[in-house]
This record gives sequence, structure tokens and C-alpha cells, in this order.
Amino acid sequence: MSQNISPLAGKPAPASILVDVAALLAAYSDLQPDPNEPSQRVSFGTSGHRGCAFERSFNATHILAITQAICDYRKGKGIDGPLFIGADTHALSQPAFENALEVLAANGVETMISADGEFTPTPAISHAILVHNRDRLHGLADGIVITPSHNPPDNGGFKYNPPHGGAADSDITGWVQQRANALIEGGLREVRRMPLAQARRAGSTRSHDYLNSYVADLGNVVDFELIRAAGVRMGVDPLGGAGVHYWAPIAERYRLDLEVVSDVVDPQFAFMSVDWDGQIRMDPSSSYAMQRLIGLKDRYDVAFACDTDHDRHGIVAQSSGLMPANHYLSVLIDYLFRHRPNWKPEAAIGKTVVSTALIDRVAKRLERQLLEVPVGFKWFAQGLCDGSLGFGCEESAGASLLRRDGSAWVTDKDGLVPALLSAEMTAREGRDPGELYTRLTDTLGQPFSSRIEAAATPAQKAKLSRLGADQLGSEQLAGERIEQVLSHAPGNDAAIGGIKAVTANGWFAARPSGTEAIYKIYAESFKSEQHLQTLLAEAQQVVDRAIAD
Repeated sequence: MSQNISPLAGKPAPASILVDVAALLAAYSDLQPDPNEPSQRVSFGTSGHRGCAFERSFNATHILAITQAICDYRKGKGIDGPLFIGADTHALSQPAFENALEVLAANGVETMISADGEFTPTPAISHAILVHNRDRLHGLADGIVITPSHNPPDNGGFKYNPPHGGAADSDITGWVQQRANALIEGGLREVRRMPLAQARRAGSTRSHDYLNSYVADLGNVVDFELIRAAGVRMGVDPLGGAGVHYWAPIAERYRLDLEVVSDVVDPQFAFMSVDWDGQIRMDPSSSYAMQRLIGLKDRYDVAFACDTDHDRHGIVAQSSGLMPANHYLSVLIDYLFRHRPNWKPEAAIGKTVVSTALIDRVAKRLERQLLEVPVGFKWFAQGLCDGSLGFGCEESAGASLLRRDGSAWVTDKDGLVPALLSAEMTAREGRDPGELYTRLTDTLGQPFSSRIEAAATPAQKAKLSRLGADQLGSEQLAGERIEQVLSHAPGNDAAIGGIKAVTANGWFAARPSGTEAIYKIYAESFKSEQHLQTLLAEAQQVVDRAIAD
């Protein structure tokens, strides 16, 4: 099995692949999941519960049960502060928000909803939680984020952020998942719910200005004075996502030369170019999905985009076009740890096991500790909260960092800040991020990397997640001795849900996706493109053997 590029990839989305929004919303309300069918049960992956209403994996039943389970969890843990809730622009996010509010109000949970119904980026919710909880020991806040991230328009997503502000760890999600499924099996009889109109009027339902609270605080993370003084010309494509109305206030407040390419919101996302597999996917790290902004790169010194919930970023440099996520993350880490003097000397750099090894080399040169963890941003939340991590990132263009003074900013992924920092580094260095990457690799070596994605059944994904060193079938990889085989991450000894094999000049990792019906193979070489292709071919053989029926 290998990745097959659709003939539609990179082209405008034809009408034939656009989701029927009315049918999708009807399916959300009307279809009932079968709790005896594993694919229709509540299942928290690396970032909450995700699914599709047509497939009975994201329906009103799921949201009612998950929300009640969260209420039960809060009560059991004594979490009695406000719950901050927000939704992105996916079609299923609004009905999911309404169902969640019906349950939260019936349970008497003080719920902070977005002023005027504004869409809410993931980092704005994390920011609100941390601001409320600062210097508090009691009355702590938590949150719910309603988004399937960059997933296709017919998908929905629902995740819980505990009081540390980041994605919940598996001990929490496991409990919520089990309780929610029990509630579904019981016919939702234990779910407390009130009519939506009554829930909106409830004394526990309050309005919160996420937009202005977040925007007003951004100057404590990004040096806007530097950007403004240098006259950096910027363009942003919100990709029709939750931050679509945040960018103009950012430009106005900080007096930036920032153009919003489009502020269109369309639940079909018909304005997108098609992704690699023939689906619409709002992925700012995909060259297929980012065709609109790539075509405009010469109008700006630097341009950027964010995904649907604005927790991921994509950087388009005038010198190099769309930067691979690992390239920009390496440059950003190198820049930040040289220009944030108030960060603690012991503040570490966090990365996932499938992020580029160039980050390892950057960390070594900076003399900073490296924390390598499994895929999932939840592993960085506590370190970003207490300042022991200066920066945390994952290879899919998700990252967060500390404020300029070294205190916590957000503990979930933030797409807006890394995007804006591309302008800060351009202003300070006099070179765009693409040029800075070339300078970095001239010193530390150039990696050649690639990622393969292919469809996989639940059974195949389960087999891949159990892959062990004995299934590699060789002590050599692409002509080099295998020095390390990892099934657990070096930074915290947590299972990586797959395997990683490392040689002197390259590595590959294979793992099933935690949010989509696909598997992924990552590979990187510091020798050549040919060496990379050999790594990928041998890794593909390992995966094919592992998932064979």
C-alpha cells in the first residue's frame, strides 16, 4: 500500500465533491449510533472525539453523552469554575455547540459562550482558561473545543481541555469516553438536558469576548513594534476558519501592513483547492490545499494561513514558497531561543518523535534540553504551563510557546502566534524564513524528508500500533546499521503507538493516525534524496508485512 495522489489534487474543488450541508445536519440529528458497533462509539484519539454524521460516528447522541460525562468528571474532581466553550466553522460545530449548551445549563455549569456567536479559535479558549486560572487555587476553569481541526467539511470534533488549558491526557479522556459510552448504552436516560432557548437564558450561561481578550494580549508574545517599524508586508488566508474575524482587529490594533486574502466562511469550503487524496481538507501545511496563497506569495514579504480552528500554521516565504512544517519549526526554534532573553535557561524544547531531527541539532547548538514525546500536543501542556518548556511542537505544524517574559501563554496549539512570528523574524533578521532555513542548513546539514499517508482499516491500524523491533526483519536500514528502535518516546517513556528506527544519517517512523482512517510513514535522511527514497521503500515493506491480512 502506498500514497496515491488524486488527479484533483491542487485543483479547485468541483461541485461533485462538496458536502450536502442540509443532509449532513439532518444526519447529525436523526441518525442513532449503534453502541455495539466499535466505529460508532465515542472514541477519543490524539485530539478528542472525531467523526462524521453520515457514518453515525459524530451525532447528537455522542455530543449529549460526552458533555454529560464531562459534567460528571468535573463534579467528581471538584472543578467548579467556569467552562469556556467555543466552536469553529465546520457545519457540525454549531449543532454540537447547541447540544452541549443544553446539557451544561441543565447541570448548572457556569458556561462562557462567545460574544455575539463569534467563531472561536482553539488558542483563544486555552488563553481564556489560563488567564482565569492564573494565581488561583480554587474555582478553576476548564473548556470544551468543538472542532475536527483541518479534517474534511463533513467531519465534527469535540475535545475537553482541563484546568491546565491544554488537551486532556489519556487518563481523563479514557474516563470520559467510558462514561459517555455507558450513557449511550443506557439510552441517554442519565443525561440532563434543557431546551436550547432556556439554556441560552439560564443564569449559568454567560458571554465572553474571546476575540478582544486574545488579541489585546498578543503583544506580550509577539514584538509588533519591530514588525511595524520594519514595514513588513504580510498576507493571511484564514481558510474560512474560526480566526477569520481575528486578523483585521490584529492589524488594526497593532498597526500592521497585513492583508486578509479572504474572509469568506462557507461550510462546504468550496473555495479550497483539493488535497492530495481528492478530499477537501483545510491543511495549511499541504501544498495542494494552499494553492491560493502560494499563488500570491510575491505580493508579500511573508504570508501565512491557519487551519479551521487556527491551531496550526502554514508559512509562505517569498524566497521559497510554502515551507514544509519541519523547516519552519526548526527556524522558529532557533530564532526564539536566541531572542527571548527572559526565558529560563533550563526551559526545554519539545518535539514529537516524528518531527525533524534538525530540531535535535538546533537544540544541541543552543545547549538546550530536548524533550521528545509521542504524537499528541497533550504531552506539552504541563511544561508550557509551568515554564519548563519554552516551546513545544509537532510535525503537523502545531506549536505553542511562552510569553516574552517567560510565563505561560497557551498550552494548546496556537496557529496565529507562529504565523505572526514569521513576520517578527523577517523584521529582525532582514531575511524571510525561507532564507533563514537555508542559512540554518548550511551550518547544521540539510534534511531530506517525506511522509506517506494511505487508507487503513481499524484492524490494520491496530496491527501497526503493535509493531515491534522483531518485525523489522533486518539490522540494516537503507545501507546503515540501525542504532535505535523505539516503541516508546525518549522524553517520557510513553508508547508512541508504532515504531521508529534510527540510523546515523536517517530514520523512519510508522504509526496509525489517531484522528483519521489512515496510517502514516515518516522518513528523513541527512544524506540525499536517493537515500530518503530507499528509507521510504524499506519502511513501506515493513508496514505492508505488518498489516497484511
